[in-house]
Amino acid sequence: MASTNNVTELIITGLFQDPEVQRVCFVVFLPLYLVTVMGNGLIVVTVSVSKSLQSPMYFFLSYLSLVEISYSSTVVPKFITDLLAKIKTISLEGCVAQIFFFHFFGVTEIFLLTVKACDRYVAICKPLHYTTIMSRPVCRLLVAGSWLGGFFHSMVQIIVTLQLSFCGPNVIDHYFCDLHPLFKLACTDTSVEGIIVFVNSGLFSIFSFLLLVSSYIIILINLRNHSAEGRRKALSSCASHITVVVLFFGPCTFIYLRPSTTLSVDKMVAVFYTVITPLLNPVIYSLRNAEMKRAMKRLWIRTMKLDEK
Repeated sequence: MASTNNVTELIITGLFQDPEVQRVCFVVFLPLYLVTVMGNGLIVVTVSVSKSLQSPMYFFLSYLSLVEISYSSTVVPKFITDLLAKIKTISLEGCVAQIFFFHFFGVTEIFLLTVKACDRYVAICKPLHYTTIMSRPVCRLLVAGSWLGGFFHSMVQIIVTLQLSFCGPNVIDHYFCDLHPLFKLACTDTSVEGIIVFVNSGLFSIFSFLLLVSSYIIILINLRNHSAEGRRKALSSCASHITVVVLFFGPCTFIYLRPSTTLSVDKMVAVFYTVITPLLNPVIYSLRNAEMKRAMKRLWIRTMKLDEK
């Protein structure tokens, strides 16, 4: 950390101040987190053991679910335990680590969503070349590239953060460590750092979103040449992905596509992309996908038979 730091521990204000409200939040958010982990974990296991789910679409979905578990787990477990604590604290090193992993998994998810859009584009617009273009080595390379992209993005954020000096105060007005709330505690001017974060997070998010939207516009245009049944299947597979993209990019764009400032609604918006979106991922992809539901049912039956033995 920067040599002029006088702050070694940070106090987190949390989502709400009222102890009664915090206890109610604990009862609400703990089951939501458990459902998030189990739901996304079920997708990972189902894709891994089901021979019918070996296409690139499900290969990417399993890694997306794995990232969702990791992404949510960087914030939510501590957030839930803090709901029962009178004083919520985190070390400065722990805060920086949380920022690193939060942005690492978040941007990896953005890359994976972009990869899934490319997969749908090839499947719908170039069906005869789909198996050649989206071969398993290519899929593995795209997943590895997504993880690597998330790592480099997060390293930039951390390098920026480590240049700051913290000499007091030490109260973060949030329920987890993120860049903008932490910048408010710095003793030095953070305008340059704010611009770097704006470019590295805000502009990156909007460009990725525009790329995703463009790919789906091309897909919709190409669907005019398909049969009614083909259009229905293609739209069904794309609808789930588009829903997840909008739910994830909307709040992220609101938070990071602006100067280094904090607003009173930021904490509630952050709840959406740290708690709600990871929870909805398995619901959206499972309930709207007949093949996934059949595979989960077969897995359940197989598990029950093993238990009977």
